[in-house]
Amino acid sequence: MRVEGSSYRRPGARLLLLGNGIRIGSISGGCLEDDVILRAQRVLTSGQSEIAVYDTTTENDLVWGVGLGCQGVVHIFIEPIPAIRPPWIKIVSENLRARRPTELEIIRDGPSPHCTRLAESSVGGAGPRHVQTPGRLGPPQRTNGGLSGPALPVYHETITAPPSLVIFGAGEDARPLARLAKEIGWHVTVADSRSSYATAARFPEADAVTVAPALQAIQSLTVDDSGYAVIMTHRYAEDLQLLRQLLPHPLAYLGLLGPHKRAERLLTQLGQEGFIPDAAMLARLHSPIGLDLGGNTPETVALAILAEMQCRLTGRTPIPLRERTAPIHG
Repeated sequence: MRVEGSSYRRPGARLLLLGNGIRIGSISGGCLEDDVILRAQRVLTSGQSEIAVYDTTTENDLVWGVGLGCQGVVHIFIEPIPAIRPPWIKIVSENLRARRPTELEIIRDGPSPHCTRLAESSVGGAGPRHVQTPGRLGPPQRTNGGLSGPALPVYHETITAPPSLVIFGAGEDARPLARLAKEIGWHVTVADSRSSYATAARFPEADAVTVAPALQAIQSLTVDDSGYAVIMTHRYAEDLQLLRQLLPHPLAYLGLLGPHKRAERLLTQLGQEGFIPDAAMLARLHSPIGLDLGGNTPETVALAILAEMQCRLTGRTPIPLRERTAPIHG
């Protein structure tokens, strides 16, 4: 719920411990989990939630004796989930499917914590009122921990949908991009006009695979200003159609695979056909796509593309962390 100083994860990080011992998610780099799980067993037995505080600011970490030296204080809320699921879990699930955010809060009732519940801003009338955002390619970040300070009895959190990426093109180089994007938690859609390429077997990690011509694919997919799209069909005519349709959208990111001269040729032809992108459209277009990381395999190209999109997502300038003067975490 709260971090003072340094910590591997920031407020809003979650770990779900299942009854069979399987862990989903994380709250640290692995250094806190073992102790938290021991505490969680006690919470399951008592049925009462608790807050664990880990102080790694001392050299020896004498309070709990693991000597991490991370120089931070981490407050972790441990809550049992009853067999009859509380309403907030259902609403979070529904909102994630619909790509809407959910406002949650944790009430501290006296010296001991209470439980997670839907925030007042998310509840109206007899039932929950969803916080509305366009039900299309969703905003970034799976959990955005905007938790209030310790002086307040209420801790607020907004859980939002994962960043959404639409990959136009289902060639071999699209496969590692879909795989890596899904690995870091993005919502991935793959679209291609070739039914032999756009298959669930080739893209098992993708959330959706669409077989349709370029224009039809765009019409069937909702795209808004928080969406990320990559054009990598390797077919000039389709890239031309996709650019014509996608450039006017205020996307968060539009990438076009291929050399700079090819992009110039496509833009020149669009101009000859009467469509001249304005400065804002051109500023959104990334071509050549990706950061200059070196490498020429499909996997290294995918890494370069995803790294550039991650920078766009977080608003960061790609530099080595050792050259960064500001804190690593915002």
